[in-house]
This record gives sequence, structure tokens and C-alpha cells, in this order.
Amino acid sequence: MRSVVHFEIPADDVARAKEFYGSVFGWQVQDMPDMDYTIVQTTEVDEATQMPTAAGAINGGLLRRSAETPSPVLTIDVESVDRALEQVEAAGGKVVRPRSEIPGMGAFAYFTDPEGNTLGLWENA
Repeated sequence: MRSVVHFEIPADDVARAKEFYGSVFGWQVQDMPDMDYTIVQTTEVDEATQMPTAAGAINGGLLRRSAETPSPVLTIDVESVDRALEQVEAAGGKVVRPRSEIPGMGAFAYFTDPEGNTLGLWENA
């Protein structure tokens, strides 16, 4: 069984979204300008691993809305993004974004399930 480990919320106006989620839910945000991405911390993290300390809690990100990410995305931890994408396609899903590396961290991809929902895959480095 694979766990949901991350979420992404697309926005037409990322600054507006940061203000909204910060003021309503107290989420902390950190811009990653080189990636055009904003890290969202919804729960406390272990300083060494940056992983949530509360069981079952996840953190996420804000990004510009695109054709790849038209609505919120749940990201699933997998051992191999490539293998998972093969399984997705074999089961009737479609690759939206192939394996993409984040140096020193891991790799991700986006796919749609047979119902048209966009989800993400994450493989730790």
C-alpha cells in the first residue's frame, strides 16, 4: 500500500493564494523562486528530515495553474516513478508529465486516472 505524501494547490494568482491559506489556516509558505514553486507547511516538521512530525500529516505546495495541474493534486510515494507510470498506463491511466528530476531530492511525475483526475507520483532520491 502506497501513501499520499504531498499535495499541490494550483492558483491563478499565487500571491493571493499564499495570503488566503496563510491567513485562514495559519500555513507557513516559503518561495522557491528557482523552481517557480511555493512550499506549504501545514504541520511541524523534523528539522533534519523536513518530514512532518505528526503521524499521517502531509505538507504541500502552491504553483501556477496549468494544463498539467488544473485542480489540486495528491501525490503518492512510490519506489519507482518509471515503474508506476508503466502500471498507470497498463491500467488505463495516462501520463501527463513524465519523470522529472529534482536534484538531490528525488523525481516526480503527473498522471490522470481513468476518471480524468490528475495525481502525482514521488520517488525519493
